[in-house]
Amino acid sequence: MEYNNVIGKLKSLKDPEAVKGMARFGINPKNNFGISVTKLREYAKEIGKDHNLALKLWESGIRDAQMLAAHIDDPKLVTGEQLEKWVYDFDSWDVCDNCCMHLFYKTQFVYEKIVEWSKCEKEFVKRAGFTLIASLSIHDKKSNDKIFEEFLQIIKRESTDERNYVKKAINWALRQIGKKNRNLNIKAIKIARGIRKIDSKSARWIATNAIKELTDEKVKYRLNKKD
Repeated sequence: MEYNNVIGKLKSLKDPEAVKGMARFGINPKNNFGISVTKLREYAKEIGKDHNLALKLWESGIRDAQMLAAHIDDPKLVTGEQLEKWVYDFDSWDVCDNCCMHLFYKTQFVYEKIVEWSKCEKEFVKRAGFTLIASLSIHDKKSNDKIFEEFLQIIKRESTDERNYVKKAINWALRQIGKKNRNLNIKAIKIARGIRKIDSKSARWIATNAIKELTDEKVKYRLNKKD
């Protein structure tokens, strides 16, 4: 599909009121057409996989085009350089999470990028590292628990970061690891209890919130059924 036709379609779906609503949830209103993720997903299915178009859409700088790019790109064709380019362009948490959850985690570079990005000082790059951990915890059915136990150490190391978008992603990653299976649930609760002892408001929030969910009887029940 032609780039100009896609941009024209996105412009036709503009929703200024939705942009205002998104802004209230911390989504950057700049270069934002206000198109819902549901509509973007539907349009992505119509387009199909197209790596070159995805690259062009990303360069537009339009939030909705960049969100669409993550859905139509082919993870097998994504390079490490592309991931670095895109992640350092992030200026809103929704674009960050969308790219990580629908494209980045499927690439061959995901594990090395988690290690790199989780210690980056740039806010949305660091968020991306932990969003990837959360995404892998949901989707990766093949890796052994040891990898996720290593991620728990990264979570503990970075738990004192006070920035809202970072600490929420760290908490998300911790909770998702703890909901993966019974073994990781035990390990995640243990690490969370250690985090809670750290003299940091952020660490205490991350840990307390995670422990509350991971010790919930409904979570325990689901994990017992899964095993």
